Amino acid sequence: MVGKARTSNYETKTTPMDDDIEWYASCVLDATGALQQRANEIRNEMVNWMSYKQSNMISQEDYNFIIAFDKARDKKSRDVILENQASQCSKTFLSLLGHISKDQTLQYILIMIDDMLQEDKSRVELFKPTKHSKKKSDSQWTPFISLLNRQDGFITNMTSRIIAKLACWGKELMDGSDLNFYLTWLKDQLRQPNNEYIQSVVRCMQMMLRIDEYRLAFVAVDGISKLVTVLAGKGNYQIQYQLIFCIWVMTFNVNLAEKMNKFNVIPILSDILSECPKEKVTRIILATLKNMIEKPEETSISRDNAIAMVQCKVLKQLDILQSRRFDDPDITEDLEFLTQTLQTSVQDLSSFDEYSTEVKSGRLEWSPVHNSEKFWRENTPRLNEKNYELLKILIYILQNSKDSLVLSVAAHDIGEYVRHYPRGKHIIEGLGGKQQVMHLLSHDDPNVRYQALLCVQKLMVHNWEYLGKQLEKETGQAIPAKG
Repeated sequence: MVGKARTSNYETKTTPMDDDIEWYASCVLDATGALQQRANEIRNEMVNWMSYKQSNMISQEDYNFIIAFDKARDKKSRDVILENQASQCSKTFLSLLGHISKDQTLQYILIMIDDMLQEDKSRVELFKPTKHSKKKSDSQWTPFISLLNRQDGFITNMTSRIIAKLACWGKELMDGSDLNFYLTWLKDQLRQPNNEYIQSVVRCMQMMLRIDEYRLAFVAVDGISKLVTVLAGKGNYQIQYQLIFCIWVMTFNVNLAEKMNKFNVIPILSDILSECPKEKVTRIILATLKNMIEKPEETSISRDNAIAMVQCKVLKQLDILQSRRFDDPDITEDLEFLTQTLQTSVQDLSSFDEYSTEVKSGRLEWSPVHNSEKFWRENTPRLNEKNYELLKILIYILQNSKDSLVLSVAAHDIGEYVRHYPRGKHIIEGLGGKQQVMHLLSHDDPNVRYQALLCVQKLMVHNWEYLGKQLEKETGQAIPAKG
C-alpha cells in the first residue's frame, strides 16, 4: 500500500493565520529551534564520501550523485542535478540511509534531504514509490520510520521532520501502521522530560493536524489528552502557541469541536489567556474559543461551551483585552464575537446551567448555588440526567482531585443530593460515591474532613448520633441534628 489520495484539508479563514505554520517554519521555528541550531553545526562537518566508496559501502552511481549534490550549494544548482537525475536522487538517499550506520553521517544525510524538501515542496514526489511497486517497504515514508527507533535525538527528530513533509506535501496520504506508529511516536515525545527538541516535535504535529485524516488518526491514539496535559503544564509561550495551534486546527473538524471541551480545554485556555501577555498567544486562543462556539452543529454543545467560558472567567479577560489596542483585525473581530456571545449566555444562564458548568469544569468553589436551599430543592432530580453524569463527575473529583477546596465542595454537594432526593443514598452507593466520601474522613485538611463527615451523616442517618459526636470532637462545634 502506498497510501490513499488526500480528500480534505483544514478549513480556515482568509487571514494571515492561514500561513502561520509556514511562516514560523521558515522564519522563526527553524531558525531558533534546537534542532536547526544543531543542524547548522553539522552542515560544516564535511563527510568523506570517498572512504565509503573505497570500503564498498556505496556504489559508484550513489557516489557520483552524492558528490555532485553535496557540492551544489544553491537551489539553482540542485535543480539542474535533479532535472537530469531525479530517479537517482531517491535511490541514492535511501541506499545511504539503509547502508550507513554512523550517527554523524546519518545526521548529515538527513539534513541534506530536509534542506532539499524545504527548498521546494514538490521534491517530495522524488520519494514516491514506482507505480508497479506493491511492497509495503516501498512506501515513501517507511524507510524513514525505522530511523525513529534510533537512540540519537537529532536523528529521530530530523527524520520526523522529513516524514511530516512527505506526509503533508505529497499527493498521497500516509495511512495504516506507518501513520499510527508515527503519530504515537510524536505523542510519546511529549512525555519526555526536558526534551530539547520539543519545539520540533510540536511543529510536526502542527503540520500533520492541518489534514483532517491525520486529526482523526491522532485522536485514535489518544493524542488530544496528551497534548492538553502538556499544555496545562505551563511551558514557555512559544510551546504554548504551538500546542494551542494544534487544538485550533482540530476544531475545524465539527466532531472534534463538539468533543474538545471533554478534554478540559476551555479552563486551560482561560488560564493561559489571563497569564500570557504575548499577542500571538492571545490571538490563537481567541480563534480557538470562537471555533468551539461556531463549529459545533449541536446548538446545545455551543451553548455549553459558551457557558463554560463564562464559568472560567473568560468574559472578564475579554473586558480587559477590549481596553488594549490590537493592530490585528482578527483579534478585534474575535473579541467582539466572543464578548457578544458570552454576554448573551450570561443573560440566559439559569442557576442549574451555572452549577452544571462548574461541575464539568472541575473547578468547584463556594459559589451561591451550593448553599442555596432553594437550588437543591428545585434541581436535585436533574443530577440524575444523562445517566447521572454530574454525580459521576463529583465522585470522580472525590477520587482524583488534590485541591482541598474542590474536595470540600464536592463532598458537600453529594450530601445535599442525598438529603434532597429520596433514593439518593442508594444511587450514590451504587456509583461508588460512599466509598470515596468515607476515604476523605482521614484527609489531612480539616475542612475536607468536616464536609466528608457531614456527607456521611446524610448517607448514614441512623449512625448520626455517633458521627455527630465525632464531628464535634474534630471541629469543636456542636452540630445540630437534621431530620
